[in-house]
Amino acid sequence: MKKSYNIDVDCANCANLVETEVKKIAGVKDANVVFMTQKMKIEFEEGADPDAVMKDVLKAAKKVEPDFEIL
Repeated sequence: MKKSYNIDVDCANCANLVETEVKKIAGVKDANVVFMTQKMKIEFEEGADPDAVMKDVLKAAKKVEPDFEIL
């Protein structure tokens, strides 16, 4: 399953760092974070609970970029 999220990230480097960390999370098959469009696309692994995974995604993203938000 793929989902797209509107995000608020401060810079392109931060977006790249967030993307790298998000790809490491259990339940995430692939991730793409784009600073210019302020969008994050997540492809979830089969059987993963998107709501639970997104809590981990937000936690990981805030470690890299404290101002990161999923809108």
